[in-house]
Amino acid sequence: MKSFLIVLLLIVPSPDLFSQQSDSTVIRSIYTEALDNGKGYEWLRDLTQHIGHRLSGSPEAAKAVVWAEKLMIEAGADSVWLQKVMVPHWVRGAKEKGVIIDGSNHSQQVTITALGNSVATPDSGITAPIIEVHDFSELPLLGKENIQGKIVFYNHPFDQAFVNTFHAYGEAVEYRWSGPSEAARYGAVATVCRSMTNSTDDVPHTGAMDYNDSLPEIPCVAISTTGADLLSRIIRADKGVKFFMQMNCRMLDSATSYNVIGEIKGRSHPEEIIVNGGHLDSWDVGQGAHDDGAGVVQAVEVLRLFKTLGIKPERTVRAVAFMNEENGLRGGVTYAARIDTVKEKHIAAIESDAGGFTPMGFGLDMSEAKKLKIQSWKPLFIPYNVWSWDQGHGGADIGPMKRRLQVPQIGLAVDSQRYFDYHHSPADTFDKVNRRELLLGTATMASLTYLLAMYGL
Repeated sequence: MKSFLIVLLLIVPSPDLFSQQSDSTVIRSIYTEALDNGKGYEWLRDLTQHIGHRLSGSPEAAKAVVWAEKLMIEAGADSVWLQKVMVPHWVRGAKEKGVIIDGSNHSQQVTITALGNSVATPDSGITAPIIEVHDFSELPLLGKENIQGKIVFYNHPFDQAFVNTFHAYGEAVEYRWSGPSEAARYGAVATVCRSMTNSTDDVPHTGAMDYNDSLPEIPCVAISTTGADLLSRIIRADKGVKFFMQMNCRMLDSATSYNVIGEIKGRSHPEEIIVNGGHLDSWDVGQGAHDDGAGVVQAVEVLRLFKTLGIKPERTVRAVAFMNEENGLRGGVTYAARIDTVKEKHIAAIESDAGGFTPMGFGLDMSEAKKLKIQSWKPLFIPYNVWSWDQGHGGADIGPMKRRLQVPQIGLAVDSQRYFDYHHSPADTFDKVNRRELLLGTATMASLTYLLAMYGL
């Protein structure tokens, strides 16, 4: 009898094995539906071609809110609503102009773009001597006597040795973000910053900067990488170089906008919520395709996949199209404040904001115990070439939920090699997005959402 029981135990699969088989079948159906019938690519075409760029406070951003609300309803969300967000309203104005003027008074125009939130130059522009630095440590060495009345040129390129291009971006972006105030500390009248990109081209990349309230606010622009290399060569050969810059940007009064939220209510634990999000706003120089129209359509497509496949989650699955990630993060902050006030229980937040490229895995920013639980699902994803589970970044929009409420953060990790070719530039257009890569990312997000919705965290 004892030997019979042992044989029976060896033959009958454990409940865990049954669970794994069932989960693998569901995940296979998610990938099949996403790749065969995915809607995200056409949704992204509609957003980028019929609305275009969507800077916070702009008419295009307002149109995008209406678009996203309609999309979530069509995707099958049980409920859809708008959350009011007051956003900064910065406008670029007429196209910027930058000119290098050498010591012989020969001039050469270069491609520049105003950094987001920058003040304008006087109407006639600024012409001043320009001084090149490579990092902040050079500023105090030069001192006020060498910087006062000049334009500081931050020529700090991406470190090409970083395999993960986000690491290169993280190391360089401080010169865009706080460079103007650091230069103003020593009396600079403006700054020029090398574009945040791996590429060498004539496409300038914008992005947000932030003024130190205790220092003068000076105009700041990004210069293309080819322009930066040219400017550096001329400065090395000629110490009498001046730079002319003309910008017409301005900050208007804050504007009313909205986060767009849709959800499928959970069956047995509706009070436990899993969020999928991307940001609806974009910079005004491209179409906001990779950054972050891709993330928005992926988050909404998760809802559609659940409804189409008849997946009834045990926990509530929510999609959020956040507003104002680019130059204020007001959408993410407002969302986190509300869930804190009403005491909603978010067990995980997933963000896609690294472009619609081939998914490789997830960044996991949470306790080790929760991380281990998610990593235990890794075998279910190996058939789909999703293998990287060790990165630690979630996302900007969901970040306030972690800082305020310790909500576990998950970022969709993708192949980032091409992302900064397009990021914050006129090159971020729909034609740069590959349909299959975008839909693979959608399926990957939906599959992890399914596991979280069924088993919790």
